[in-house]
Amino acid sequence: MEYTSSELLAVVASRELAGRRTVFAGIGLPTLAASLAHLTVAPELETVYESGVCGAHPSHLPQTIADAVLITGAEAVLSMPALFGYVLQGGHIDVGFLGAAQIDRWGNLNSSVIGDWHSPTARLPGPGGAMEVMANAREVFVVMRRHDRRSFVDELDFCTSPGPDRALAEGFRPFGAGVTRVVTELGILGRTAPGDELRLVAVHPGVTAARVREATGWELAVADDLTTVEPPSAGELRLLRDDVDPARVYLR
Repeated sequence: MEYTSSELLAVVASRELAGRRTVFAGIGLPTLAASLAHLTVAPELETVYESGVCGAHPSHLPQTIADAVLITGAEAVLSMPALFGYVLQGGHIDVGFLGAAQIDRWGNLNSSVIGDWHSPTARLPGPGGAMEVMANAREVFVVMRRHDRRSFVDELDFCTSPGPDRALAEGFRPFGAGVTRVVTELGILGRTAPGDELRLVAVHPGVTAARVREATGWELAVADDLTTVEPPSAGELRLLRDDVDPARVYLR
């Protein structure tokens, strides 16, 4: 079946949530992926949002983290101090699902500025709670719509959310493993523990490892057991289009 880039990313990212229990999801592709995973590979998945909503069961996709649709039917709605202090810092989040403008080989993220801090080419919305998610979720998944040398860089223009390697160098010991999976339009990058670089572990159908390496701003390592991602199935696409996002809030 034909599918869009957004559908591909949402389906592939949803599969990565198999066996997970709690996910701290951002709005957009992370919410799409978490919602689809709940209907497929992770029926017990509990989705948590930065606005304090835990165990969300929205009737339709939220457009922001403060959308009232998240509250109706939710398991709990907590204050921000309780959410970050007890749930996130308490180590109760299996996966933090983040996006970013730039990522480096160690999984550090930039969502603040492109270019020089004092005279940037673009000033971005910033991290929200991404720094806390990076430090306290057991692992972090990142979804990147664009895989090119402007986004996958050898050195970040600004480090908004440092992974455990960078934090350890500064004398801090994070709770989690940092970024372990990056899903892009070309494939999947992964690493297993602090000290590992991201490497290419899977490509989408029709994509070569050489193409991914050319689109990456560092010397990207390729796994010996590189695999090809199974394309979205008819069933996954039907659920995504008809049940998860029939109004096309995020699918495009």
